[in-house]
Amino acid sequence: MADGNGTSDFVLLGFPAREDLQGACFVLFLAIYVVTLAGNLGVLLLIRIDPCLHTPMYFFLSHLSLLDLCYSSTIIPRALLNFLVGQKVVSFAGCAAQLFFFAACATSECYLLAAMAYDRYVAVCNPLAYSLIMSQKLCGGLLLGAYSAGVISSTIHTLSIARLPFCRARRIDHFFCDGPPLLALSCSDTRLTEVTIAAVVGFNVLSTTAFILASYSSILSAVLRMRSAPGRRKAFSTCAAHLLSVALYYGSSLVTYLHLSPSHSLEQDKVVSLLYSVAIPMLNPFIYSLRNRDMKNSLRKAKGRVLSSVPTPGSWSAERRRLPWCGEEG
Repeated sequence: MADGNGTSDFVLLGFPAREDLQGACFVLFLAIYVVTLAGNLGVLLLIRIDPCLHTPMYFFLSHLSLLDLCYSSTIIPRALLNFLVGQKVVSFAGCAAQLFFFAACATSECYLLAAMAYDRYVAVCNPLAYSLIMSQKLCGGLLLGAYSAGVISSTIHTLSIARLPFCRARRIDHFFCDGPPLLALSCSDTRLTEVTIAAVVGFNVLSTTAFILASYSSILSAVLRMRSAPGRRKAFSTCAAHLLSVALYYGSSLVTYLHLSPSHSLEQDKVVSLLYSVAIPMLNPFIYSLRNRDMKNSLRKAKGRVLSSVPTPGSWSAERRRLPWCGEEG
């Protein structure tokens, strides 16, 4: 890679510029990261231990939580290091790796959300054949396709940017290595790269969006034909969480990646990036759990098992009376 200033390092400017606010930003990002880890690991654990959640819907949800964990872990630890010790220098290899894994998780999540929409479509529109259609083989194939699309898209995305010469001051006006702020640093003509990235991102986002909208149009039509009011409410409740997550994720992604002109505000990108890279991975476990009766029941059962396994002082006394050696000692 060509370099006009003899260095291969970048500097992440992050935000804000005022040094006295770095501590507050560190506490805020750390709290968000802890909640993200706890929420997504909790979803993974509940789905793992409760046989009632071993269905295609929760199979996809568990991988959504896994992607959100990887997503946030690609970005937030580095940002925390910057806030804590002011270590804002990142090597070219480290920047490229962060861009690759972030793009791979983001793209995989697009296709996973589309797979979840198809699962809901089959469950609502063809419930009698649900088990037959959503077989283990099909679920595995959809998941493999989502991850493969993420890797392929991310490879194109990263290589398109990595080939550019960065001969200006290598100060990235962002809190992680993302496409738009890296393009702004190049001293070469970036129009071809911008078109390539917009085409790849546009295909991924628009094709999966069209598929999700088609699925939910069919779901809405089927729900409106239902005679049972409780059935309609249950269908709407099941699908509402997914639609909310899709709207937040796709809306923020479209704003950032399909508007790559030089006049586009990098400050705006930075704020929008907080939504899809930091806030959404934290919110998803709550979006999918708070309105989901199966998840709440599983959480109550898990809580009950934990409480019943912790002995109280009264239970210790009763246990001592049942054990022969307790009487001999006492």
